[in-house]
This record gives sequence, C-alpha cells and structure tokens, in this order.
Amino acid sequence: MSHTPAAQDGTIRLTVAQAVVKFLGQQYSERDGVRRKFFAGCFGIFGHGNVAGLGQALLQSELESPGELPYHQGRNEQAMVHIAVGYARQQDRLETFAVTASVGPGASNMLTGAALATINRLPVLLLPSDIFATRVASPVLQELEQPYGYDVSVNDAFRPLSKFFDRVWRPEQLPAALLGAMRVLTDPAETGAVTIALPEDVQAEAHDWPVALFAERVWRIGRPIPEPEVVEAAAAIIRGAKRPVIVAGGGVTYADANEALRTFVEATGIPIGETQAGKGSLPFDHPLNLGAVGATGSPAANHFSRQADVVIGIGTRYSDFTTASRTIWQNPDVQFVNINVASLDAVKHAGLPVLADARQALTALTAALDGHTTDAAYRADATARAKAWDDEVVASFHSGFGAEHGVLGQSEVLGAVDEVMEARDVVVCAAGSLPGDLHGMWRTRDRKGYHVEYGFSCMGYEIPGGIGVRMAAPDRDVFITVGDGSYLMMPTELVTAVQEGIKVIVVLLQNHGYASIGALSESLGVARFGTKYRYRNADSGRLDGGILPVDLAANAESLGITVYRAKTLDELREALKQAKAGDEPAMVHVDTDLEHQSPSGDGWWDVPVADVSTLDVTQQAKVAYDKNKATQRDYHRPAGR
Repeated sequence: MSHTPAAQDGTIRLTVAQAVVKFLGQQYSERDGVRRKFFAGCFGIFGHGNVAGLGQALLQSELESPGELPYHQGRNEQAMVHIAVGYARQQDRLETFAVTASVGPGASNMLTGAALATINRLPVLLLPSDIFATRVASPVLQELEQPYGYDVSVNDAFRPLSKFFDRVWRPEQLPAALLGAMRVLTDPAETGAVTIALPEDVQAEAHDWPVALFAERVWRIGRPIPEPEVVEAAAAIIRGAKRPVIVAGGGVTYADANEALRTFVEATGIPIGETQAGKGSLPFDHPLNLGAVGATGSPAANHFSRQADVVIGIGTRYSDFTTASRTIWQNPDVQFVNINVASLDAVKHAGLPVLADARQALTALTAALDGHTTDAAYRADATARAKAWDDEVVASFHSGFGAEHGVLGQSEVLGAVDEVMEARDVVVCAAGSLPGDLHGMWRTRDRKGYHVEYGFSCMGYEIPGGIGVRMAAPDRDVFITVGDGSYLMMPTELVTAVQEGIKVIVVLLQNHGYASIGALSESLGVARFGTKYRYRNADSGRLDGGILPVDLAANAESLGITVYRAKTLDELREALKQAKAGDEPAMVHVDTDLEHQSPSGDGWWDVPVADVSTLDVTQQAKVAYDKNKATQRDYHRPAGR
C-alpha cells in the first residue's frame, strides 16, 4: 500500500475518488465581482459501491484538508438531493452541494431529486456509484442486468433527468467529465441536475494527474446584455399597450434583479403578478404588486391578466399554473415580451425574445421607456384591487373558524405563522393544498423569504429542502409548512437537523388526509376517493372507517425534535413564539380541518374529467370542465404585429 506522494514532474498520484474530491474543493463561482466557493460540501450515504472510493477520499480530505469538501451525513438519498437543491436556490444558484450514493438502490433513490433539480433549473452534482468497469465479477450485488447491453445500469435512468451526464469508465476520462459538469452547473440557462456516474472499481483506481487540474478555478456567472435592436422593439410594443402587465418569475430573484424590477415598475406604472418561484420579486404591499397570478392567483392579478394586451414575462417558464392552463390571458390581441436567459422560455407564446439577464434587460428597458407610463386610473385600479385582496387575506387569518368548529382552518394557521415570522425569515413548502394557499395569500416581504418548490411539487421535499435553506441562510429562521401527507413521505432528515444542530421550525398541519387532491377530486367528480386516512370499514369493505390514531408529534419527538402541540389559535401563536425563541430544531403540531377552504382567486387548472360515467357527480364535473376548456387558448400571434 502506498501513500499519496507529493507532486513530482507536474503530476500527483491519487485515486479517481480522491481526485474528484480535490477538484471539487477548488471550484469557485463569481458574479458581480463576488467570489464564493461553489461546493459547500458533499452529502453522502455509503454502501459497497462508494465506501472505499468516495468514502475513503472524503475521510482523507476531512483529516488532511479540513474545509476542502466538508462531509455531511444524510438519511435518505432523495432527501440529500433536496437539501442541495434548497441550498442552491437560497444561494441564487451560485453555490450547491455534491451528493454521493452507493450503486443500485442508493443511486436510483436519487432519481426523484434529479428530476426536481432539473425541472426547477437548480444546480446539484450527483455522484452515483456504478457497476464494475472491468465486469470481472458481474453480475454484482444490486446490478441491473439487461440482455441487450452489459453496459447498462440503473444510472442510465439519470440521462433524461440530467442536464449533463457522463460515466467515467477510465481515469483518463475524469477531467473532461468534471469540466463538463462545471460548465453546466454554472450556466444560468442550462443548469439543473448534473450526473457523473463512477464505477465502484474505478473510484479506487490510482492515476497520475496533472497538478494543474487541482488549481483554483473560477467560473464567472455572466450577465448577458440584450441586443439594442431587441430592446427598442420591446419598448415599441410596450409603448403601444393600454393594459400591460408583468409576470415576474424566479429569474428575477436568481438574477438579483429585484431593485431593477422595482425601478422599472415605478417608472412605467406597469403592475406585476408573481409566479410561485417569483414570489418576493417585490414586497407584497408594493402598490403595483397584484400578487399571485394564474391557477392559484389572486383576483387582482387574474383580473388584470384577462384584459392585458401586452404581457412582459421576466424569468418565467410559463407553467400551466402560471397561465391557468392557458386561460388567463383572454385579450384576443395579447402579445408577449419575454425576458429570459433561456431561449426555450424566451420564445414561448410567440413572444418577442429578449435573451438576456433580467437585471440588464430591465435596466435597458427602463432607459428606453423614459417618460412613458400607464394611465393614472389604471395604476389606481391596480392598487385598489391588490389592497382589497390583501384585506380578504387578513380577514381569513382571523376568520374565527377554529373557535366555531373546534379545529383550526388552514388560513388561520398561516396567519399565525405570518404574525410570528420576521421579514427576513423564510417559509418553505412544496406539495398539497399549502402551496396554493401560500401562493395566493402569503405576504412576502423579502426577496428570499418565500421558498415553495412547485416545478415538481414533490411531496417530502419540505423538511430536507428547508434544512438546505437554513444551511444557506443561518441568519434567518426557516418555517417549514407541511401537511401530514408530505410529512409521512420523508421525515427522516429531522435526524440530520438534530445531528448537525440545524434549527428549522416545522409547522405540521395534521388533517388526516390529502386536502389538495381531496378538493381537486371533488371538483372532478371523484368524491374525495382515496384521499382520507381512514380505517378499512369491515361492513362496507371500503376505506371509510374511523380516523387513524396516528401521532406524528410523537414520531418527531422520537427523532430528537422538540415538539410543541397546539389546538387553539392562542396556543398556536405561543408555540410558534417559543419555537422561534429556541436554538434547536422544533416542530409545532396543530390539527386542522381537512375540508376547510381558504379564500382563492378564480383561476382554472386543466385536469381532465372522465368523458362518460354512471356517477352524477362526475357528469356534473364534466359539464364544468367543458365550459372552462372552451376558454383555453393558443398564443401564436407574433409580437409586434
């Protein structure tokens, strides 16, 4: 056995895994002159595929070069990816984590996380172990055998889920794979999950590497400037508009263009609606912030959208929730101006593509529109409608539902959280009915204060994602709002929070079922089938018996979490204050009504209804569906014509 020698003749002898760790520890991102370490560390769960490779390399690094690539222990492979994603989003995609898992089930457990990262366009480096490159002992434990190809493994499933994929069969291939990975991870338009599959024997194989491979490397995150001719064309379209609106997406915040957006809005008088990722583009109480737009949008934003003759999309990919399944823009002459770093999004709805950084484009457009503003009555109407919706939201926070029914309504819980949180604190969510309520009702005051994963809307993201947020922003309290359905998917990382001393506050709303899908099911004529947690009834043979005696607060306590139980609104407020005042990870457990409906807008979401049915409720739902479907539109008119 040999030890790692000092550099000789411009090379250094390391295993492939040691080379990976050393390389990753020297990567930096830089934007606007600020340099930061790109990898905050590596999360990993070890098995026979990576324990002697990356496991050994991370141990050696921890002992010999502390801080090079700090190791963090996870409990679930999918959850580790979620932590990295939460961290990357909070850091505006300028930093992330690497994540390693063993061959087979460990690797394939990361597939959901990979899809989530790519759909949300958030950088994370996945290092799944792979089958033996030599195949000397094939088939090895956990190997997927395919008769049509002996080089296929479960890791090939990462190919369609990744923005970059490579498999390192030989050490000589590693430098190109690593550089390719960094190219994509630091590309604002093309980032997402990046996968480098590492065969377990290759990880432990030694090679003589050029020392230059491990020099500090800075990846500059540029700000593409819009073409002057395109800016003039966009300005001409906007000048001709009578009822323009802005759709502010996640690209506003990722580009740190919030102040540029405020300047543009105040100069032109154009109101904005916010997507899920765009919440916080402006503070909720800005007079021209109409709030959420689309299927879960506010009445104010949806009203202005329906009449809009020009839509200025900034950093949005126009998902079906944002467009209300293409029913929200009803003006037959509507045109689109799309500011985006990604050409895929810039050309959507036949819009004028302004392919540029959001801050640069907004600054240029503000100058090009100097002196132009919307009508005073238009601006006043926007402010009045936004204020009316906020008044309705505040009223729902204090509706008295809990006092009347003996169990709190979801909006009351959100109101209590809103009262306790400070402006810079972060609310986290991902799936269920909570994202819709948060999108429409949450009163965001800080550009990084709202973190709802709604590209994949992945149940179970909330707790690990919230841990990642807190790791990225240790000076902010993180409130993780989660229903019992999502909690049951992935509570395991609470142990990681305890182990690492990461303070997160989990607000668990237990309503004994799936509130979101239950309400959707009812609207589709499926009568909340399969959406309640109930015993199987011996008489009916169906799942319509009594409520299950599940105690999730006790479960959290068993994982080492400090738990506060609340039943009334006063108890809830006090529990939230105590959790915030503490230094340890905590849970506030509260029972809520499964079928309580928070105030909402009038957006529609296209989910098909059965064409034929013997059930009256389904037939009625089909009539309503066809009526909404008739309002669905395609947008093919070229902008500027």
